[in-house]
Amino acid sequence: IGNMADMDPATTTQTESMMEEEASLFSSLDIILVTLLAGVVLYFVMNLSVWESFCMNYINAFLPFCGQGKNIIVFYGSQTGTGEEFANRLSKDAQRYGMKGMAADPEEYEMGELSRLSEIPNSLAIFCMATYGEGDPTDNAQDFYDWLQENDDEDLSGLNYTVFALGNKTYEHYNAMGKYVDKRLEELGAKRIFDLGLGDDDGNLEEDFVSWREQFWPAVCEHFGVEALGDESSIRQYVVKEHTDINMNKVYTGEIGRLQSFEVQKPPFDAKNPFLAPVTVNRRLNKAGDRHLMHLELDITGSKIRYESGDHVAVFPTNDSALVNKLGQLLGVDLDVVISLNNLDEESNKKHPFPCPTTYRTALTHYLDITQSPRTNVLYELAQYASDPKDQENMRKMASSSPEGKVICIVKPIIHILEDMPSLKPPIDHLCELLPRLQARYYSIASSSKVHPNSIHICAVVVEYETKTGRTNKGVATNWLKNKLVTDNGHKSTVPMYIRKSQFRLPFKATNPVIMIGPGTGIAPFMGFIQERGWLKQQGKEVGETVMYFGCRHKNEDYLYQEELEEAEKTGVLTQLNVAFSRDQEHKVYVQHHLKKNKENIWKLVNSENAHIYICGDARNMAKDVQAAFYEITEELGGMTRTQATDYVKKLMTKGRYSQDVWS
Repeated sequence: IGNMADMDPATTTQTESMMEEEASLFSSLDIILVTLLAGVVLYFVMNLSVWESFCMNYINAFLPFCGQGKNIIVFYGSQTGTGEEFANRLSKDAQRYGMKGMAADPEEYEMGELSRLSEIPNSLAIFCMATYGEGDPTDNAQDFYDWLQENDDEDLSGLNYTVFALGNKTYEHYNAMGKYVDKRLEELGAKRIFDLGLGDDDGNLEEDFVSWREQFWPAVCEHFGVEALGDESSIRQYVVKEHTDINMNKVYTGEIGRLQSFEVQKPPFDAKNPFLAPVTVNRRLNKAGDRHLMHLELDITGSKIRYESGDHVAVFPTNDSALVNKLGQLLGVDLDVVISLNNLDEESNKKHPFPCPTTYRTALTHYLDITQSPRTNVLYELAQYASDPKDQENMRKMASSSPEGKVICIVKPIIHILEDMPSLKPPIDHLCELLPRLQARYYSIASSSKVHPNSIHICAVVVEYETKTGRTNKGVATNWLKNKLVTDNGHKSTVPMYIRKSQFRLPFKATNPVIMIGPGTGIAPFMGFIQERGWLKQQGKEVGETVMYFGCRHKNEDYLYQEELEEAEKTGVLTQLNVAFSRDQEHKVYVQHHLKKNKENIWKLVNSENAHIYICGDARNMAKDVQAAFYEITEELGGMTRTQATDYVKKLMTKGRYSQDVWS
């Protein structure tokens, strides 16, 4: 570039003018850029969740599985917490073999980076996968399932894996998710280093897991050439910190996710941010008998919550305060101490086992399941705290899979174990670490949003029974709901809840006939269906036949929603109402008997008129007996063999014309 002195005055003036313009232009651009940058920074600062999400996405995409020397990653697909619990146990086991393990929620990781796990020496991915509903993945494993389905060109060669599946044999699609993950990973080139484990919750899920695990670790040792360290002592995952001087606004009081989310409610509402719905109705449904069946209505006005007939409402219950106080007394502790349980593995995504800081009282009331019988690993770890050698020995026997252990292992909650073994005094922080999380409970919604857009109805039976030892056990959620009075000391009772979408849906065409089979509280979703079909008729729509099969014990005791059902029949909303009163005559009569009695009409609706069949209620007996009745009707009136009849019903399921919402 030439010197300014070499230029003539005109050129110099023109150049200076251009430089001034450029300077002013750059200063304007600078101002705009600085302003934009400041705006972005301010936006992220003001929206920490967005910033966290941005950081998490960055970390997930570029630092899969944290790569911090972890060589065993245990992914879990968990709806009720058991899959997560098993994953935590396997990751703790890894330490006994000189390996570094971590449990991981697939929802929090970029599963497309799974192949990079092979870059870590001696690495292994374990998948504890539960199956939900009709062979579906759990909510937190849905994205992983979609990814497995959509990526045929993924190369997972070099990835070592094994799968333990959690399911229930009473369901049609037993362990479908675990089986699919096991098969799909192999198809994508991954190497299975140990056989698929199948856990059956209808039998003994814990036993299935323990026996699989006992064979699994020796196989891992052989594969990687490692040995057990021989250290069977308890390995703590968390360390307790007491807070003596803390602002109580920073302490969790029962919130599931965001601190103070129950004071300041912000949509959208979901599993981590439930809505506190006021209870507007709580009435007993049955006229007599020793059971308590109830109908509750929750107000969702202003929540922006939307639901459809057939969806589930999830509620977060709390434990009985008398039980919580009793635990405090048995352990001799002040329940109102503010604590945090902090993960000893600072690199873990899971910093605490439940929201912290909080008090022991809050943890035992809102976050921990204190009524479930402890699993064998919990009994084994607690045994060290029994000062009486006999108690210690019994605890270890109960924790073992030996025949003797099975004999003395009486199923009972931790509170009863502590009462029966006075020498057992575990530190409360270790107990809180070991107890499983208190889970949300799901109920089929008993209303239609077309008729009740601002209200969600629940139909449930209160669980209460006497144990072999003469104690009374009460269901956590149903007893808690039973006591949710519309006004309690002048305050509105509220229920933390959110909606779980379901595939249990009325046909898209209103002209399709529907056959609904729901004895007992299985009637719940059908109250929504009936309301919706009635609403469609009011709109002048043509509605197909609507047939109801309901069953209960006695007409004068537990004929649920009798007035509503009979009114729907009178107005023609229900074209047929068939009720089986099982104990009102000498021989027991159930819904399947009525189905067979009306076989000609059933077959005509299903085979000729494209009817949709819906079954809701008990999976173990009722759903199986109803399915067998459909096989018989299909055989007899369709002129088929049993194999052909089975295939016919299976095809109805595949087409979405035979749907089940069942539980065991």
